[in-house]
Amino acid sequence: MSMAQLTIDELKSQAKRLRDAMAGNGAPVSHSTALELVAKSHGVRDWNTLSAIAARSDNAEVAPVAVGEQVSGEYLGQRFTGRVLALSRLSQSSYYAITLHFDEPVDVVTFDSFSAFRSRVNATIDGNGVSPRHTSNGRSYLVLDLQ
Repeated sequence: MSMAQLTIDELKSQAKRLRDAMAGNGAPVSHSTALELVAKSHGVRDWNTLSAIAARSDNAEVAPVAVGEQVSGEYLGQRFTGRVLALSRLSQSSYYAITLHFDEPVDVVTFDSFSAFRSRVNATIDGNGVSPRHTSNGRSYLVLDLQ
């Protein structure tokens, strides 16, 4: 079962089983520590991140990326790698506000005579990691490479 298919209740059950097993081995941990350990076991930085991307019991849409995740893609036609600093769903829509910090600054100007480098950008993406906004040549502002 992938992480996106797990519900919050299933993840909390994993934490409870872990806490019980640790206590049985003479190394008791708090419930919050067990939740953090479950998050780490799923490859994310903390419980808040895991609970934000886990499938909800009501089958709510799962975000395309998570805060702290390393991503790659194109921004204004330029390749990049970077980290997701912030992600929030825009209310009553299928779009997300995303803040990215690029590993290497991206030149966002296409003219040969000058450059303008950006290290951090804010954008809007859909569930596929694609910006609904387009440049004058019809390319999406931001396109994430999603697995």
